[in-house]
Amino acid sequence: MLRIIDHQNRASEHRALRSMFEARKRVFIDLLKWDIPALAGRFELDHFDDVDATYLIVTDADGEHLASARLLLTTRPALLDSLFPELVDGPVPRGADVLEITRFCLSPGIGARQRRIARDSLLVGLAEFALANGIRTFTGVAELAWFRQVEGFGWDCRPLGPPQLHSGAALVALRIDIDGSTISRLAAAGIISKAVAVSAARAA
Repeated sequence: MLRIIDHQNRASEHRALRSMFEARKRVFIDLLKWDIPALAGRFELDHFDDVDATYLIVTDADGEHLASARLLLTTRPALLDSLFPELVDGPVPRGADVLEITRFCLSPGIGARQRRIARDSLLVGLAEFALANGIRTFTGVAELAWFRQVEGFGWDCRPLGPPQLHSGAALVALRIDIDGSTISRLAAAGIISKAVAVSAARAA
């Protein structure tokens, strides 16, 4: 099940959000060792997790997190332009039709097959969300190895500048351009969604 959560339905989606923040802590702090705080020792969230953030969360039948991504408006300060502008050759892409993908997270410990299904549902969900809401471009920051995977998903993905070292990791700023061919291109790469969206509201 793909849940789309923004300021309009956030109050009714506590379980999915709580499960996502717990998964983000396990992935980004426990596994990847990012030097970021954990709220109450259980949750990973930062100042970008505010009323303007939109979340796409793939859950199981009980509403527990399997995969998720956070989308940030680029018409206000976001992660790329605030923390990593040096990764971009030229101006950082901004606009009402540009969203930044952050905190792409797959729950650990759910098995390779379920992780692949959840990942593919999230990728297709991102493309469908963009098409339904007039979003032409996603931007983001990724470690080089993850960027290579994202680049291979079949959609129109390219770097915004050369990789640069940051705290010992090679990081890449990227853009993904979305159009009417994106979902078929994902499918040609074997990425097909099995999730049904339960909400399609976008933050205003």
